[in-house]
Formats: sequence, structure tokens, C-alpha cells
Amino acid sequence: MVVQSAISFAMLRSYQNYEKSIEVTMDDFMNAIQSIVPILERHRFNGMVSCGDRHKHISEKVMHLVKQIKVIAGSSLVTCLLEGPSGSGKTALAATVGIDSGFPFVEFVSAETMIGLDEQTKCARIVKVFEDAYKSSLSIVILDDLEMLLEYAAIGPQFSELIAQTSLALLKQRPPEGKKLLVIGTTSQVSFLDSVDLCNAFSVTYHVPTLKTEDAKKVLEQLKVFSEHDVDAAAKALND
Repeated sequence: MVVQSAISFAMLRSYQNYEKSIEVTMDDFMNAIQSIVPILERHRFNGMVSCGDRHKHISEKVMHLVKQIKVIAGSSLVTCLLEGPSGSGKTALAATVGIDSGFPFVEFVSAETMIGLDEQTKCARIVKVFEDAYKSSLSIVILDDLEMLLEYAAIGPQFSELIAQTSLALLKQRPPEGKKLLVIGTTSQVSFLDSVDLCNAFSVTYHVPTLKTEDAKKVLEQLKVFSEHDVDAAAKALND
């Protein structure tokens, strides 16, 4: 993602300055980094605040995968599924890992980035993301809300078999020699993913629980959205 964005900045500069050749400079990379981080930041509103020991433990486990993949020799593919109830912080956790990893390529894939696209175009877009990831030595691909990417509907149930099979193939495909890829998936419908055999495609699965009342209180205190005497009631209401 950073490389692609840097090239875009270089092309724009070349066009504006009527330059005959395109040269990607360090300034282009710095501009790319500054433009890309906000994309991930949008998925962790107000940053990533402390959410208690349980979430901290999960975050440390995923960051351990980041450290692990850096030191593995040769090519490597590590896949991690974050599953849990809607609103438990899975997306924010995945985005935070992407930001903190320091990897040169981090791509966020979600249903909202593919609104209006047909089934085949969505598959082509997902394949392109993985192909771009293989061009970098260290890459992270985040597949957010997998059930929505697969167009899952509980009635039936219905889903896109084509997108499911494409995703399954990509999750099992080893990167080219010397390339290392970490794929992080998130879902609030783990039973559905299990039914289409996608759960087995992930190396590890971590359950991300909803916040306990005391943890919700800590979050609200950090966000400072309630007065001090209203925090307890708000935390209890969130837990209910």
C-alpha cells in the first residue's frame, strides 16, 4: 500500500511539473505514509485505548505473530482470525496491529470498499490485493467482516460461493520465495465461516470478547465522554 501510494505521488508530481520521467523519492514515501495511516485510523476511532487485560493479552498474541514472521527465513504465510461479537473491538485491534507492525505494505479489505461491485469484480479486487502484497518483503492484509465480504445472509443461508472459494485459495497459497505475509481476518459469524471451511484456513483463531463492566468503565474514563458520576451507569448500560 505504501509503495503504491508513493508511486501515485511521484506520478502526480511528474505530471504537475511536466517531467519526462517518473522518479520515486523519499518525499513521495513520506507523503504516502502520512496518507495511508489515516485509512487505518478510521477503523479505530479515537485510537486504541486500554480495554483491559483480556484485550491486551489478545493484542500481544497477534503482535507476537508480527515479530515471529519477521524472523522466519524464506517465504512465510501466517493467518490469524479474530472472532467475537459485533462491537467487541476486532476491527480496531486489526487496524492497530497494521499500524504498529511497521510493515511496508498494509491493505485493509472490507465490504464497504467494494460497494456496487459485482461478484467477479470483488474476487478480482481481492486477488489483486494479495498479488500486490506478494511484491513486498513484509505485508499485512486485513480481511474485515469476512461474512460481509462473502455476502452472507442468515436467511437460507445465502452467500457468495465464488468469493468464499477465492478467499479460501488465497489463504492457503504460500507467498513467493522471500516474501512474508500476515493475513488477519475478523468475523462476528464464526459458525458460518466454519460451515464453509474458512475457519480451518487460518493458522490461529482468537476470541475477542465484549468488555466487562469494569473494562468498559476504564475505556469511558479514557475517552472522557461522560462526567465522573455518570461513568458507572454508562459502563453498566454498555454491558447490559
